[in-house]
Amino acid sequence: METLISPSLLSANFLNLQKDIEMVNQSEADWLHLDIMDGVFVPNISFGFPVIEAVQKICKKPLDVHLMIVQPERYIEQVARLQAMMMNVHYEACTHLHRTIQQIHAAGMKAGVTLNPSTPVSMLEDVIDVVDMVLLMSVNPGFGGQQFIPHTVEKVKRLKQLIETAHTSTLIQVDGGVDANTAPALVQAGADVLVSGSYIFRSQNPLETIAALKHVRNM
Repeated sequence: METLISPSLLSANFLNLQKDIEMVNQSEADWLHLDIMDGVFVPNISFGFPVIEAVQKICKKPLDVHLMIVQPERYIEQVARLQAMMMNVHYEACTHLHRTIQQIHAAGMKAGVTLNPSTPVSMLEDVIDVVDMVLLMSVNPGFGGQQFIPHTVEKVKRLKQLIETAHTSTLIQVDGGVDANTAPALVQAGADVLVSGSYIFRSQNPLETIAALKHVRNM
């Protein structure tokens, strides 16, 4: 399967979001990754629903919404109204994870579950058959531009084994420090979707950078 690319809006130019979103529209990117942070679950605040609503009106790519917040289940209907393709919640933030996954599906979206660097993939054994995607954080969530945690490559391999054992089609997404140096190893380990922020938006030619990540096997 071809690698899917989901540029992270967190690293875009917020003084000219329209320009950056139009760039993503024209690119080979598959999705647009949106990080919602509340300053409680993670030590930062990013953007909220008014910004996403404005983005949704001009973005031609499916919205990949990642909620780094406490009690994300409170916002399922609100995310669904934004016509998001994927609603991704943190394992660490959901007391009743299975129920939350069911509610996301009932709202018409695909359900993703994110694991922080310190959370083992084994914690998903009992829900892997109902999850559409698992996002492995390869940095500690909360800030862009962090250094990649090398241990993530082995974690991708373990998650791939869990998915194959369960005979599911769950996608593996990785977010944090994804660039030309780390992407090949991640894809080889079994990653299906790569999230990249500053590496794309701060590059001299973001369109070429996205294309290179898209065809990472040839890098």
